[in-house]
Amino acid sequence: MYHRMTLVRRGCVSSARAFSSRVTAKAAHTVSRRPGMIRTTSAAAVPEAATRDPKAAGSEIPRKKRVLSGVQPTGSVHLGNYLGAIRNWVDLQDTYDTYFMVVDLHAITVQPHNPKELLEATRNGAALYIACGIDPAKSKVFVQSHVTAHAEMAWLLSCVTPVGWLKKMIQFKEKSRKNNEEVGTGLLTYPVLMAADILLYQSDLVPVGEDQKQHLELARDLAERTNYLFGGKKAKKMGCQYTRLFKVPDPFIPPAGARVMSLQDGTSKMSKSAESDLSRINLLDSPELIQSKIKKAKTDTYDGLSDGFENPDRPDAKNLLTIYQCVTGKTQDEVVADVGRLRWGEFKPVLTEALVEHLRPIQARYQDVIQDQAYLDRVLKEGQMAADEEARKTLDNVKKAMGFY
Repeated sequence: MYHRMTLVRRGCVSSARAFSSRVTAKAAHTVSRRPGMIRTTSAAAVPEAATRDPKAAGSEIPRKKRVLSGVQPTGSVHLGNYLGAIRNWVDLQDTYDTYFMVVDLHAITVQPHNPKELLEATRNGAALYIACGIDPAKSKVFVQSHVTAHAEMAWLLSCVTPVGWLKKMIQFKEKSRKNNEEVGTGLLTYPVLMAADILLYQSDLVPVGEDQKQHLELARDLAERTNYLFGGKKAKKMGCQYTRLFKVPDPFIPPAGARVMSLQDGTSKMSKSAESDLSRINLLDSPELIQSKIKKAKTDTYDGLSDGFENPDRPDAKNLLTIYQCVTGKTQDEVVADVGRLRWGEFKPVLTEALVEHLRPIQARYQDVIQDQAYLDRVLKEGQMAADEEARKTLDNVKKAMGFY
């Protein structure tokens, strides 16, 4: 069950129990920050691994809790995407009903974009999902734009979203402040599309990092707002099959220690948008390129690494040690015992070797998948059909509630 589940990955060991207790306490009575909305949820609503089908009133047919997530196909998939998101997804496949998508519609919010690069990156991203351990036999793997319900639902939700909510989103405020005239409308409205992505599938859990909590909060508020405006007795009068239009999803916080920072700045998250490619390890980087990047990674003047995890004045040391921990499968204590006495010049080759060996099977599997175009097309088509069937149920029900036929 979710609130008791311990995700164990050798080298990134974490319990979800502490977070679940916070969710339980908060769920007992939470007042939304959105004006005019009061959220009251029973503590029993905290997710478990299995639940009753939310769309089948009175049904006793259980189903697994549903998890949905995705990564943008902008730039190369890097180590931060892998350790912070994709690798955690692999652990969820046996316990949850999992939907993983390549969110290509989100990749065009910053203009102009290169159509050929987007097309290539979308297919590469899907191939990397599989190479990293996502099993199409267990999970639905698909491309966001292939399921047209995403764009349609985004429009319906945008019409019930106060513009003031969107202007408070951190990314919009930061980027519009820098270059107001060049910011496209998509940067303002993409959180609504993200909400549509989540709500279409009646998701129970959404893996989020610290920097994405605001987006999930918006999705939760839009679910409740739409349910209030058009659900319940109003939906029943419109002849809707399901009177609760959207399930309000809960956050799933990834395991601690999987937050990977820039190789050039241990206080900034590893990012595709960073100007320097030296700031990140891409999953398809060659051994020689990985060696070069680690060699040039920012360090500090401290002697030894024994306090690298604990010393707040050593963010770069903590970052590199965390990467080593996650790719070797060791605990923090084991890492300190193994490399704590090393100097930077001795540790970096050790880290390089560990990274190269960890990524080698992923890169080999990726080449197998990307070279078998028929297999990749089949996986994405099957994923699209399964996702479309589920999304269409929600979309049709919401459209009926809002007066469309």
